[in-house]
Amino acid sequence: MTYQRFNTCFYLIQFPKLYNMPLLAITSNVKPADIKAFVLDFHKFAVKTLGKFDETTSISFNYQEHLSFGGTFEPAFILGITSLDNFSDEKNEAYSKVFFEYFQRTLGVPDHRGYIRFEDPGYAAIGYRSTTILGMQPK
Repeated sequence: MTYQRFNTCFYLIQFPKLYNMPLLAITSNVKPADIKAFVLDFHKFAVKTLGKFDETTSISFNYQEHLSFGGTFEPAFILGITSLDNFSDEKNEAYSKVFFEYFQRTLGVPDHRGYIRFEDPGYAAIGYRSTTILGMQPK
């Protein structure tokens, strides 16, 4: 395990953008006037907030008019953030604060009307370039 961890760290130094790959999926019952503009703005915000690269950040927005939260259809959202080696209790709390502020400002969703799921699935669970991130590491 120690050797594998060293190998991973060495690979991170060689190919930092590869491991800078967050996937952010938003579902909301609030439809922005211009969804493409919203996604591009959120992309910039997420890259800056998470400290990631434009080239390896993926954003999806799913307008779901039937998303309910707390038994009502008032404005709400669900955000899933998948990223490798990027989460901790302290970071997640800080991320929550700024992402909730962003959705309040841009979609009008108050902080008691959404959830954020932070997920680090591990190197073997992310496919890229016809293999996995784990499979891309030197043997």
